[in-house]
Order: sequence, then structure tokens, then C-alpha cells
Amino acid sequence: MMEEKEYTVTIYTENQIGLLSQITNAFTRHSLSIWSLSAGATSLEGVHNITIVTRGPEKKVKETVQQIEKRVDVIKVFFYTADKIVYRELALYKVATDGLLECGDLEALLSRFNAKIVEMNKTFTVIQKTGHTDETALLHDALKPYKVLQFVRSGRISVSKAMQEPVFKFLRKREQEQKQINNQ
Repeated sequence: MMEEKEYTVTIYTENQIGLLSQITNAFTRHSLSIWSLSAGATSLEGVHNITIVTRGPEKKVKETVQQIEKRVDVIKVFFYTADKIVYRELALYKVATDGLLECGDLEALLSRFNAKIVEMNKTFTVIQKTGHTDETALLHDALKPYKVLQFVRSGRISVSKAMQEPVFKFLRKREQEQKQINNQ
């Protein structure tokens, strides 16, 4: 039996309609569940980033990455284990204000979890926490006695621990190869 691990797959792409659907279909075809997904622009103009967290055997993840990389509108795909990246998720908790006020030491609770209030009114308070999945879950459990009205967590965002993002190195190499071809 192949060992299953959690992987963060980072896909650098052009922003094309329907691409996200095609990428998620590649995971489905390889029987890999998507545990988290986020997408957005990068510091490179015209380059977008899709971050997907999946769990499975390395061989299946590698095959999926290779299939996704064959797409014309995909620039480069990398996959990492947790020790190779710095990652976070954002969680928002809407909690009944009256319950929180009865808490007694709300500041100590928020400080313990490194969370902050982003909105407060007579009926509800919105608390924000940035961290790993287990950290946001612990705060959710701590807030349950104060009546959690709503809870939402974002997908994972991450950067590699490499000094320079690998996509920059890849793009520079591709640019140099193109110059060599043009000079021939």
C-alpha cells in the first residue's frame, strides 16, 4: 500500500476561463480529493496562482501535476510537503455579542489565539484568526460556548521556503532558451 501524505500543489497559470474546472477535473480523474483551494494574482503581471491541498500517494500527485503541466495556459506546477512551505489560512467567526460580553476576559481569549475583532455590533461580533487548520479549529471550539453563529475558513495560501520562488527561476530559464533559439 502506498503511503498517503498531504501535498500543497501550486499552479502558475494565465487567467483563462474554464481553466480551474479543468484543473480540478485532473484531480478527480486521479481519485484525489481537494481539501482546500485558493486562487489569485501573483506579483508577476498576467500570472495567477492556484493553490490546492490534496492528500494521496506521491506517485498519484506527481502524475496529476504532470498532466496539468501539459496544458498550454499552465506555466508551471510545483508540489510540496508542509515542511517545504510557509502557509496560512484565514478564518472568520461570527459570534453572538451578548455571549462574548458575558465571557469575562475576551481580550485574554483573543490574545491566547492571536485573533482579533474585525466587526462588532449589538447582535454579533466577527473575529479573525490567521493560522493553520488545527489552530483555527481550536479557536472555533473555544468560541462554541459563546454561540458561534457562522464560521468560514479560506483555502490555504503558501510560499515556498526557497529564497526565490521556483517559478521565477523557471521563467528566466525559459526566456534564455527562447533567446538562444531566436539567435540561431
